[in-house]
Amino acid sequence: MQVQELRAVSEQIESVMPWVNGITTNEQYEELVNLMGELVEDYDSNKTLINLLFPVIERYEDEAERFRVFNEAIESTDAGIAMLNVIIDQYGLKLHEFPEIGGKSYLSQILNGKKSMTLDHIKALSARFGIPPYMFL
Repeated sequence: MQVQELRAVSEQIESVMPWVNGITTNEQYEELVNLMGELVEDYDSNKTLINLLFPVIERYEDEAERFRVFNEAIESTDAGIAMLNVIIDQYGLKLHEFPEIGGKSYLSQILNGKKSMTLDHIKALSARFGIPPYMFL
């Protein structure tokens, strides 16, 4: 492909998808999130567009002031505690349903940041739920 052809394609892309170089407004962000919701319903047919759109949305969410507090909270969250909360929510489990960790009191202390999971806890949870151990670290 020649440079001239690439420039023509680039101009066409920018005219149809002005967001391709970055989201500029909250309204544009909302529109693109809704568009992404529609596109993922038929992922195979929309894969290329999804692959173009996803990093643009991700970059906006990483950089926009409206997400600053949320991003700071996520960054400060302990990965092990976050993963345990996801497991509890997804499987509808109660604190006493984690024999890999021990009693519900100990699990409660882990979830409250007063205790830490051991390597044995992580290995056992990883095996039980099919989650790579690094997801707890």
